[in-house]
Amino acid sequence: MKYLRLESTDPYLNLAIEEYLFESTDDDVFMLWQNDNTVVIGKNQNAHAEIREEYLEKQNIKIARRITGGGAVYHDLGNVNYTFISGSRESGIDFEHFTSPIIEALSTLGIKATLSGRNDLLINSKKISGNAQHTAHGRVLHHGTLLYDSDLSYLSSVLNVDEEKIKAKALKSTRSRVTNIKPFVKGNISTEEFISKIEQFVIDKFTPEIIEAPKNERIDELLKRNSSKEWIYPESEFLSAYNIYRKKKYDFGIVTLSIEMARDAIRKVKINGDFFEKKDVSEFEEKLIGCEYSKLDSFISSLNIGEYIHGMTTSEFLDLLRDN
Repeated sequence: MKYLRLESTDPYLNLAIEEYLFESTDDDVFMLWQNDNTVVIGKNQNAHAEIREEYLEKQNIKIARRITGGGAVYHDLGNVNYTFISGSRESGIDFEHFTSPIIEALSTLGIKATLSGRNDLLINSKKISGNAQHTAHGRVLHHGTLLYDSDLSYLSSVLNVDEEKIKAKALKSTRSRVTNIKPFVKGNISTEEFISKIEQFVIDKFTPEIIEAPKNERIDELLKRNSSKEWIYPESEFLSAYNIYRKKKYDFGIVTLSIEMARDAIRKVKINGDFFEKKDVSEFEEKLIGCEYSKLDSFISSLNIGEYIHGMTTSEFLDLLRDN
C-alpha cells in the first residue's frame, strides 16, 4: 500500500489527484485530505436541485462534483476526508470492507462508531461520516468524510433537503442528525492531531510506502475539468426541455428520470440521484435514446438495471417510468 497526505485544500486539485491515482496505478493507495469550504455533490446529482446556490456564492463556498455516487456533502477544514484505492471487490459495492479500518482507527481513540444504512458511520445514532464508491477497470475508489470539528451550522444553509427523503423518513433537520467526532475524543485534541492519529494507525496497520503528491499533465487536465461549469452543471441545457419527469426515494437512494420525447421516441434522457453504480449510468442513458416509449418494457427487461443503479430492479425502474 502507498500512503499520501495531501497538503492542498483545493477541492478541484484534490479530486484530480485522487482520480489520477485511481486510473493510473495498480497499487493500493490510502489518502488523507481536506477541502476548504466546499459542497461536493455526487456524480449523478443535479447541482441546481441539491444546493442553495445564492447562499454559496455569498459565502464564497466552492461547488465540486466527484466521480462517485451518493449525496451532497459540505467540507471545511474541520472535516477530514479519507480515500482507499484498490482492486475491486467480487461483491461489487462493499462499504463494510473499506469502513472497517476507519471504525478500528476510531476505536483506538475510545470512539465506538458503527456502519449504518447503506453508507454512513454513526456515533450514538448520529452521522459522523458519509461514504461513496466508484468502480472501473477492475479497480475501486472508496472515500468518506470524517466530521471532526466541522461548522455544522452550515449544513442546513448550503444543502437542500430533498422532499422525497422527508416523505420517506419524516426527517428532522440535517444539523440534528449529524455530530462531530471531537466531543467524543478524550483530551480535546485538535483536527491536526486527529489526522496524525489516523495517519499513525494506518502506518502501523498497513506499513505503507509514503509518497508525495504527483504532478503531471493528466492531473492538470482533470483539475481544469473539475472546476468547469460543464462538469459541475452538465444538465443545465437539458432539464428545461423534458416532457416526462419521475422521481422516487428507495432504500438505495433517490432516482430522478427526466425525458424529452420526439414523437414516440426518446430524444434525450437524464437520470439523476444519490444512488451508486457499478457501470456508468450515462451508458444506460445512451441505450435509451431512440427507443420507442411503447416498446420500452421489452427493451429494458433485457438489461441489467442494477449495474447502472445499484439496488434497483427492472420492475422498479419500469414502475417508476410508468409512474406506478
